[in-house]
Amino acid sequence: MHAVDMTSGSIGKHLLKFFIPLFLGNLFQQLYSLVDSIIVGKGIGDAALAAVGASGTLHFLIFGFAIGLTHGFGICFSQAFGAKEMRRLEEYVCAAIALSVMISVVLTTASLIGLRSLFLFMQTPQDILTDAIAYFRIILMGIVVTITNNLSIRILQALGDGRSTLIAMTLSSVMNIVLDLWFVLGLRMSVAGAALATVAAQAGSLLFCVLIIRKYGVLHLTADVWKNSAKDYLPMLKLGIPVALMNSVTAMGTMLLQYFVNRMGSLYVAAYSVCMKYAGLFEQVGYAVGLSVLTFTGQNYGAKKKDRILTGVRQACLISVIANSPIAVLEIFFSDRLAGLMVTSPDIIRQCEIFMPWLGVFLFPLGWLFICRNACQGMGNTFLPMMSGVLEVLMRLIFGWLGRSSFTGIAVAEIAAWTGAWLMLWASFRYVWRRMEC
Repeated sequence: MHAVDMTSGSIGKHLLKFFIPLFLGNLFQQLYSLVDSIIVGKGIGDAALAAVGASGTLHFLIFGFAIGLTHGFGICFSQAFGAKEMRRLEEYVCAAIALSVMISVVLTTASLIGLRSLFLFMQTPQDILTDAIAYFRIILMGIVVTITNNLSIRILQALGDGRSTLIAMTLSSVMNIVLDLWFVLGLRMSVAGAALATVAAQAGSLLFCVLIIRKYGVLHLTADVWKNSAKDYLPMLKLGIPVALMNSVTAMGTMLLQYFVNRMGSLYVAAYSVCMKYAGLFEQVGYAVGLSVLTFTGQNYGAKKKDRILTGVRQACLISVIANSPIAVLEIFFSDRLAGLMVTSPDIIRQCEIFMPWLGVFLFPLGWLFICRNACQGMGNTFLPMMSGVLEVLMRLIFGWLGRSSFTGIAVAEIAAWTGAWLMLWASFRYVWRRMEC
């Protein structure tokens, strides 16, 4: 087993050792998403790619809420592990499993009922509407698999086990790519095949994580632990719901931009889909550093080691800058070549050349945003990060409305949301840290 106690020893070493496998795991996850887009775009067509891309913001809205809950639950896991309260950790895990399953059932039912209305509300172009609904319906039916898989990964991350999470994410990525090729190109299942491959890959990752978690001697999920875990439902929801709402509110902001893009036509929907696929891939550095800070901060908060938290955040910001620099160069100077890997239309590639460099220039504030947000959450404050999500929505709404007639305006709206949220979260982190009791 590879659990790591981050409350003592070299801070930079702990962060790097946890960051590297997390980054590689998240990178593999995004790479399979990228390969999925390439397979769909090249194997079926640009319209199919646009249909899959049109579900991206809805995916973020619905799954972001549920996965945000598991993110909040992970804070409890990290704090309990850092405080060496193993019985408490076991009760938190039991409570999280029960809550995740219940929430999955509710979300699946509600989402399937309102699916078509959501796509129509977002003014999804008629030429891609049918495929978009077909794709996302299958994704929704696998909610319980996706959420419980994310929960199992949160448990391993809270224990500082970055190696097992890397293996799980790599396994999921390889499965997804293989099944994509089989279902989409081999069996000619169109966008439904891509959706089925995604759900099946999540199931494979979940099975692996469960097997690893069962081997940890600290997790004795006995009947008595299950019974006592009921008292933790409310405290865990108090931490998890603000994170879930933050994700959903942020998703609403991206839905606003998707709405503006949809009104511009299928060409822009396809270009926006390509750009956001790469954005999702390239932001994994910042996201992985942020998750490292979450586990590090949570453990040290549980151990009441205030000074280590501040030092850890500063070192994480430096790691983020160094790691993001070559990625920013790619987005700024090689956007045409990146777009050409997914699509063949010169018009779509041209629009990507307009949009993507903006994302590269402002990649650094996005990385710092992840760090400050996760540091606040690791110290048990999920309200202020939730409010940063509200600020992101406002920034996207204001700048998106002002720039709704041009693709450049949409890009500016995106990076304005990142920058505004980062500035707020840096001030929030300093506020929460100063009020921390040692």
